[in-house]
Amino acid sequence: MPRARYKLVVDRLAAEISSGQLTPGTRLPTHRQLAVEHGIALATASRIYAELERMGLVSGETGRGTFVRETALPPGLGIDQRPASPDMLDLNFNYPTLPGQANLLRKALRELAMAGDMEALLRYQPHAGRLHEQQAVAAHLAERGVRTRAENVLLVSGAQHGLAITVMALLRPGDVIAVDALTYSGFKVLADTYRLELAAIPATGNGPDLNALQQLCKTRRVRALYCMPTLHNPLGWVLDLATRKQLVAIARAHDLLIIEDAAYAFLADNPPLPIATLAPERTVYISGFSKSIATGLRVGFVAAPEAWVAALERSIRATTWNTPSVMTAIACRWLEDGSVAQLEAEKRRDAAQRQAIARQVLDGLPLVGHPSSYFIWLPLGEDVRADQVAMALLQDGISVSTAEPFCTSAQVPHALRLALGSLALDELPQALQRIKSVIERYSY
Repeated sequence: MPRARYKLVVDRLAAEISSGQLTPGTRLPTHRQLAVEHGIALATASRIYAELERMGLVSGETGRGTFVRETALPPGLGIDQRPASPDMLDLNFNYPTLPGQANLLRKALRELAMAGDMEALLRYQPHAGRLHEQQAVAAHLAERGVRTRAENVLLVSGAQHGLAITVMALLRPGDVIAVDALTYSGFKVLADTYRLELAAIPATGNGPDLNALQQLCKTRRVRALYCMPTLHNPLGWVLDLATRKQLVAIARAHDLLIIEDAAYAFLADNPPLPIATLAPERTVYISGFSKSIATGLRVGFVAAPEAWVAALERSIRATTWNTPSVMTAIACRWLEDGSVAQLEAEKRRDAAQRQAIARQVLDGLPLVGHPSSYFIWLPLGEDVRADQVAMALLQDGISVSTAEPFCTSAQVPHALRLALGSLALDELPQALQRIKSVIERYSY
């Protein structure tokens, strides 16, 4: 088929989609039917659909066919945070706060202003943080079951920065990283930026399929494993101790670096030992205070084996030089006076209350989630398309995320991820009821 004719078919279908002649959710002819209709080879028909998929106009779904996508949905929904209109109900991102937190910040700023080391806060700090700050975080980590020397703790500008410096320092473009088939969208962005190859591990009922991980390591040269064993985002699982030990055994057998993301771990009551405690020689443990205190407090921390600390410090120097000293001083003051522990306990109660509301309002829908997490995963029915539901909700003033930002496998499930922590508690039931109504409308 001449290239001009091939492009004509692509352009015609693209125009019909863009004009609305082919509406979102329309099932397109099979590859074979398209080939017969235009008198072209089957391979050329597949190439036409592949180009339309690269343009973001269609999605091919194994066993179901090729469908027109909802092209009006904002690109990057679920990854790129955009300013919302004042009346938009945001169930896309979590930024949970509690009454009185602003007063807590005012008090901390007054106390900091009266402290004797104000001049020191105006100068550059050590890349990994000052020793007394490292000690405060190390003590906090010990309460979570992570035993590490203060010198092996690095203070960073949020957990996302911790992930970034880990990738920069310890991985190389082209490295294969094993990840869950549904995983944190921010790590996908990092992998794309640093040209890492993500290899998807399918999920079982309560965690990753470790047999699949084992097989992957036998067939591919896997460099690292990125995991969230304590309160997985977006599925909410907490791996039991036996599963964690099996995961560690696989990592040791295949010499994998383990990146343990614990951003939401504070929400789980009495979880099993962290991976960093079970495999301290190969695990980088990363978390921060964005969720436990506030998203605007961009202070995080990394605990790593001593052999990797220098490389991680160089990455901090290359990106931010050091965590902003005022922010770090406030966070460490709150660690030492018990404010962080109090906020974490209150947020566990708040998250549990929101989960209870969600489960009551969305009763009858197949929810997946942890009973004290700030998000739920909502698989959709066989014939319900996530992009259409998300667009309908956006038009109704509700922002949610589809599965696409979280998916690392070829087949993207039709599901929604609902963040429960950003609305006022009295707004949440009504927003969830509106979501349920839209899903039910598309289910019939």
